[in-house]
Amino acid sequence: MVGPIRGEDRRVATRRLKVGFVLLVGLSSGLITLQGDPSIFIFVLAVLLGCVVGLLLVVIALPSDVSFRD
Repeated sequence: MVGPIRGEDRRVATRRLKVGFVLLVGLSSGLITLQGDPSIFIFVLAVLLGCVVGLLLVVIALPSDVSFRD
């Protein structure tokens, strides 16, 4: 039988989910700018701004580690 998930495993999984979400939003914004034939500076700027937006979305949408109950 499977027992409850340990708190450390839950924190690691949540952290990975948050990082993956930020990278997904950042890279997708960079890929969208590639359709307009941008310079490398514009592409990097779009990825960085997309990561900032992804970070804001993570802060709003996903719970913090403190809110989990064991």
